[in-house]
Amino acid sequence: MSTLYTAIATASGRDGRAVSSDGRLDVALARPAELGGDGAGTNPEQLFAAGYAACFTSAMQLVAARMNLDVADASVTAEVGLRPNGKGGFGLTVTLRAELPDHLSPEEGRKLLDATHEVCPYSNATRGNIPVDVVVE
Repeated sequence: MSTLYTAIATASGRDGRAVSSDGRLDVALARPAELGGDGAGTNPEQLFAAGYAACFTSAMQLVAARMNLDVADASVTAEVGLRPNGKGGFGLTVTLRAELPDHLSPEEGRKLLDATHEVCPYSNATRGNIPVDVVVE
């Protein structure tokens, strides 16, 4: 299969800059205060959370259209945690919180999110690598 799109970005570390090849993304990076930094910039976990939330929402819209469900007012919040992995390194945890329209039943919402989790590229990339909890709000 051919690649549909390739994003390219360069970063100089947790305290530096991240810039995309087209210049549309250009952000200051800084360690969060919780990790001993000044928190004056964004960090990889925030960038991952934003990307995962956007990707999962887009995948949800695609899946909802296939299921003939209206999710125009839906949104997804991603919480990305950083923790020691017990081997001298670090790992991530993710909680995806989906706010779904009131007209969807709990069963419809659960089926939608389960199907979305199978379609989303971020979910497919993380499956089996990090814990991801998908919650209906």
